[in-house]
Amino acid sequence: MPDRTTAADLGPTPVRPPLDPELAPVEAELRENLPALSDATLPEARRLTAQGLPGEGPEELRAGGRVRLSEFRVPGPEGAPDLTLLVLSPAGHREPVGGIYHIHAGGTVVGDRRNGLRTVLPFVAEGAAVVVSVEYRLAPEHPDPAPVEDCYAGLVWTAKNAERLGIRPERLLVLGASAGGGLAAGTALLARDRGFPGLSHQVLMCPMLDDRFGTHSSRMLDGTGTWDRNAALYAWNALLGDRRGGPDVSPYAAPARAADLAGLPRTYLDTGSAEGFRDEILDYARRLSEAGVSVDLHMWGGGFHGFDWTVPDAAVSRAATATREAFVRRALET
Repeated sequence: MPDRTTAADLGPTPVRPPLDPELAPVEAELRENLPALSDATLPEARRLTAQGLPGEGPEELRAGGRVRLSEFRVPGPEGAPDLTLLVLSPAGHREPVGGIYHIHAGGTVVGDRRNGLRTVLPFVAEGAAVVVSVEYRLAPEHPDPAPVEDCYAGLVWTAKNAERLGIRPERLLVLGASAGGGLAAGTALLARDRGFPGLSHQVLMCPMLDDRFGTHSSRMLDGTGTWDRNAALYAWNALLGDRRGGPDVSPYAAPARAADLAGLPRTYLDTGSAEGFRDEILDYARRLSEAGVSVDLHMWGGGFHGFDWTVPDAAVSRAATATREAFVRRALET
């Protein structure tokens, strides 16, 4: 049964840093138009997401003919259904390029393989990467370990079929945002612990890493922000049920719980200073560094959760996007 802990059980709401002036009015508008995530609103949230966000339709993803779209049905985890992978390849490109294994956002409860691809589309359109985006099973119907095991199974297939896909196997990175970032981190841990495949980098954008709500930032948004502690609590409860916050949670589901972070690939992490996942991200970066992993960490002052996707023209969003894109280009080329 799902954990029915409520946000009120998390205690008082700590202070939140101020928002960037360009972002503040947009966050307020988004909050006003976003229904609180609950069992009652989940079907509608899924329906809206399935319609596709601007820039996520097939024609837009083809980037004026520069990108070729393919889909593959591939084996899922043992005893589980097959998976669908959406592959974006540079049209007409024949030389192998770097591979980006993409895991979509959505709290592990909404979203599909098309969501979030605007983040990686430029690399495909310019001929620098092949992107593989996985359709993983969603909670609460498919709780942990289904989502992360689906992501790992799709990654294994991608690595084994790198030549067929036009991917340089030594230049394969995993990338995700929010819940997709948490799943990307969990998938990288699985790849390390199971000895395959080798990953060159992990790119974790405002990742969802910790189910325990023990930090200042995890409790500081209650009824404010695009993803407050109520939404986070709903998502973690959906994924983990009554295990949430207890001793029996796998580090593959909540990577902040991993005792050993050594041997993970070079890592990019970013966060806004005014978002709920901030402290978990900062701590994960510190622990990765202490474990000998090369880390690029960026905290953007005044940023809320997903600010760079929802307000792309703000100065801080342009800076965040340019910094991340420069890292990914170097990762693909070296």
